[in-house]
Amino acid sequence: MAEIEREAMEYDVVIVGAGPAGLSAAIRLKQLDEDLNVVVLEKGSEVGAHILSGAVLDPCGLDALIPDWKEKGAPLTVPVKEDNFYMLGEAGQIRIPNFPMPPLMNNHGNYIVSMGNVCRWMAEQAEELGVEIFPGMACSELVYGDNGEVKGVVAGVFGLEQDGSYGPNTEPGMELHGKYVFLSEGVRGSLAKEVIAKYDLQAGKEPQKFGVGMKEIWEVDPAKHKEGTVTHTMGWPLGSNAGGGSFIYHLDNNQVYVGFVVHLNYKNPHLFPYMEFQRFKHHPVVADLLKGGKRVAYGARAITEGGYQSMPKMVAPGVALLGCSVGMVNVPRIKGNHNAMLSGKAAAEAAYDAIKADRSGDELSDYEVEVRTGPIGQDLKKVRNVKPIWSKWGLTASLMLGGLDMWTNTFGFSLFGTVSHGKTDAAATGKAADFKPIDYPKPDGVLSFDRLTNVSFAATNHEESQPCHLRLADPNLPINVNLPQFDEPAQRYCPAGVYEVVEKDGKPDFVVNFQNCVHCKTCDIKDPSQNITWVTPQGGDGPNYPNM
Repeated sequence: MAEIEREAMEYDVVIVGAGPAGLSAAIRLKQLDEDLNVVVLEKGSEVGAHILSGAVLDPCGLDALIPDWKEKGAPLTVPVKEDNFYMLGEAGQIRIPNFPMPPLMNNHGNYIVSMGNVCRWMAEQAEELGVEIFPGMACSELVYGDNGEVKGVVAGVFGLEQDGSYGPNTEPGMELHGKYVFLSEGVRGSLAKEVIAKYDLQAGKEPQKFGVGMKEIWEVDPAKHKEGTVTHTMGWPLGSNAGGGSFIYHLDNNQVYVGFVVHLNYKNPHLFPYMEFQRFKHHPVVADLLKGGKRVAYGARAITEGGYQSMPKMVAPGVALLGCSVGMVNVPRIKGNHNAMLSGKAAAEAAYDAIKADRSGDELSDYEVEVRTGPIGQDLKKVRNVKPIWSKWGLTASLMLGGLDMWTNTFGFSLFGTVSHGKTDAAATGKAADFKPIDYPKPDGVLSFDRLTNVSFAATNHEESQPCHLRLADPNLPINVNLPQFDEPAQRYCPAGVYEVVEKDGKPDFVVNFQNCVHCKTCDIKDPSQNITWVTPQGGDGPNYPNM
């Protein structure tokens, strides 16, 4: 067919993703120069639609970006009042006292927030400064310049045929060009993945590590609600099967955020992260809280866990990676939004200096230096060994040695240097024959729920006539390789029930129910054959998390 013709719009900076990193970059650019042309492209139906509420936010990023955020009405209204940490057994728990914890683990001064609402508020601040924000505009391609630099993105392609081809009703979208392009797509973004591969940005770095985080929002009995309480747990039900833990945050309006994280470097392919989450809620300490309440939302997303040593090079010609596109989560603190904001601010300042010097399309090396040596690098370097120690030697070693390492890093040194991660999460998956299957109790429909019922509380939607955005490099591989070798773990690691193995004509058949997808991208990460690639579906599709 003839070459596709698209209109092009020119900007100073094009930002992909209206999360905390992208919005921070947009705000800072306009603070520095109100005449800069800045656009933010968001694939969700609205800003915040793909951000499930519930986080503890360190306000340092917001302090640096908008010092008067309180006066401007930022939705940070529930300060942390109580901080609990429990080691769970099957029927009981032991509280770990706060006093031996390194100072960085203290939540004093932090806030329990809806990050969806924080991003909606940040979008309002950005628009007041003159930033253009286009929701429902998925960015499906990068546009490269004559010298191999990233010069823009293709956004707003709608109506593709099911095979991905252009048909008579296809809207080809448009190209948005910038002197610099910022990718703030979140974890394992499809464009960032392409940039990392094209420019070999992971060279010389440890492999990135991930977890899958699942979260439910509950409205609980007012008598059980303790606004401002933060609780983290480790141990049961995961035990030695996998690393991970839980968080329970009491917001206002009798709402409680209940979350569960499973590190994706687990070996046993029979492990079912979603069912581990459901089983967790039957522990007495959790069940007592939730009884008499109701679940009002569900969602899931991957979490970057590699930390300081896994961050790729963040810049290439014309492009910079921000926030979780790099991997800036402080794993023991379970916090990354503050670093995402700081990264957006740093990228904006580097781009402003470059544009002021009549540069464009080159590498923003000042941004890279600031991230690695400034507050973000200092935050992540202190905790860099906690995750690899946990992965190599288990939970007890992580608590003792990881805690010791965090203490010594508080004083500027480490007894361990920098511990390596080793394998990717996909390569860590063991063969099914080497592990026993795990028998999970059936959800009771009161505290625990089957996946498809829960997915309905994510309000996810994908137009069935569009191409499947979960692409298989080899459609035969799931049945011919993954099923006999790994008992096809996609049936279990997906928290939305996208993948099934069913019988068809007396033979197993691999089914992809892409309409269920909540955009967590676990499949792109954990598939042991690396056969699945997540690409962005058309704009507006995916979850529509509530504005709570």
